[in-house]
Amino acid sequence: MKKALITGITGQDGSYLAELLLDKGYEVHGMIRRASSFNTDRIDHLYRDPHEKETRLFLHYGDLSDGTGLRQILEKVQPDEIYNLGAQSHVKVSFEQPEYTADVVALGTLRLLDSVRDYMDHTGKQVRLYQAGSSEMFGAAAPPQNESTPFYPRSPYAVSKVAAFWYAVNYREAYGMYIANGILFNHESPRRGETFVTRKITRAVGRIKMGLQDKLYLGNLDARRDWGFAGDYVEGMWRMLQQPAPGNYVLATGISHTVRDFLEAAFACAGLDWQEHVEVDPRYLRPTEVDHLLGDASKARRELGWQTTVSFDELVRQMVTHDMELARRECTLADAGYALSLRGAASA
Repeated sequence: MKKALITGITGQDGSYLAELLLDKGYEVHGMIRRASSFNTDRIDHLYRDPHEKETRLFLHYGDLSDGTGLRQILEKVQPDEIYNLGAQSHVKVSFEQPEYTADVVALGTLRLLDSVRDYMDHTGKQVRLYQAGSSEMFGAAAPPQNESTPFYPRSPYAVSKVAAFWYAVNYREAYGMYIANGILFNHESPRRGETFVTRKITRAVGRIKMGLQDKLYLGNLDARRDWGFAGDYVEGMWRMLQQPAPGNYVLATGISHTVRDFLEAAFACAGLDWQEHVEVDPRYLRPTEVDHLLGDASKARRELGWQTTVSFDELVRQMVTHDMELARRECTLADAGYALSLRGAASA
């Protein structure tokens, strides 16, 4: 039974990847940060009591800012594959917390790479590592972008991801380590964090339809992105680590849409006119914008046999359907709370 370690297992990609690996018979270990509240909701459906014999998912407290902790987890888990998905991944937030972003995204990757190198040296065990890159690394580079396109990052997050990419290449070449760089273009799902623009839109569609809010405030509506389904992209991550030799791979749909396109599609799913509810707020504009990201995944299709299975329209529909249901539940809870408060006030 292969063992895999996933940093960032509680995120969107981590949850889909954990599902994929468990389906393939892996024993899966995830690294999570300690917090005063639980943040494992995306993987709760996968979790089993570790006392049960059939348990194949295990969680470990750790952080990419803690090199000692990383080494301890490696010694305990003894993984065959590592997927480094952990990050401060919000582009706008990276402008507000640039030092923290660099510490986790860039130096965090370096700490992990050096921990793996040290672990391999003293155990003789071979470990394959996937490093999560981002289309944001291309930034202002002209589309379409592929593995040969020069990076032109436009945010502290993107700069940190570029550093992590080159750390991975350097360790691969200097120490002969199996390290694959995945450069993934935007990939979404109903599990996307609610502060990311796509989920912010679909969440608002449900709440507006249910009368829970009236306005949605966004930034640049003309930004173009290559949006795909996260479940497809984690399949690509796994395929990268199954190749005879490691490489760098772009994963993308090859089709781009504007934020305005996403708005139109999402609001149309609910029979709404987005122009009646959406306003531009300058606070959501980035200091340096990325205008157009469009990926060329020819290499991944050719060498990995990878392809996307969910269209843009189907992706939007899935997300809106999910968030309409969340809004309905929110309405039910609000109505119940309102009724209870009235009852309490009457009895007082």
